[in-house]
Amino acid sequence: MSGGRIGFGARPVVPEPTPDAWVRRGEASPAKAELYTARLTVDITPELRGRIKIAAFRRGVTMAVLLRELLETSFAGEERP
Repeated sequence: MSGGRIGFGARPVVPEPTPDAWVRRGEASPAKAELYTARLTVDITPELRGRIKIAAFRRGVTMAVLLRELLETSFAGEERP
């Protein structure tokens, strides 16, 4: 070892967010909020939850997306109110 010190670079300067920037950032993706406006809670066993989670992971989607697709498929022929 040479005994010399290794210098660290200066921390990057990140501008402090303004309220206007925060509001604009929130408007970027309203699609999800507009599509899914209801929440559904279902009691399932931990084993079933695990199986759903694994199936979603294998398909590369979230549990919510997987369950939405299953429900849409199951109720595809049903009339909407």
